[in-house]
Amino acid sequence: MPTPRVLVIHGPNLNLLGQREPAVYGTATLAEVDRRIQALARDLGASVDAMQSNHEGVIIDRLHAARGRYDAVVLNAGALTHYSYALRDAIASISLPVVEVHLSNIHAREAFRISVIAPVVKG
Repeated sequence: MPTPRVLVIHGPNLNLLGQREPAVYGTATLAEVDRRIQALARDLGASVDAMQSNHEGVIIDRLHAARGRYDAVVLNAGALTHYSYALRDAIASISLPVVEVHLSNIHAREAFRISVIAPVVKG
């Protein structure tokens, strides 16, 4: 069985992890998060590539390019989660399973923090 390939995408402002609102997002840096993801992937026998962008179009381009290269995508879309119908449409347009993740409980935060991508992700 081939090694599963996963693309991890970190969205806007996640490059500031460890500095940005540590009471909400914790003190781990993005580099530390990526190291933990890589360690878990090794333990599970998977291959992971991670990227971060503050730009919606770059994230959409990476989702499109992931077809045929990856078996799944793990996406923390940051604030794009709450308003990006372009990102929603990009996820719906690719045949890859995309899993939505967050560093905080968006349901326990401000009322505007609903997920417009939830209907098209696998989990």
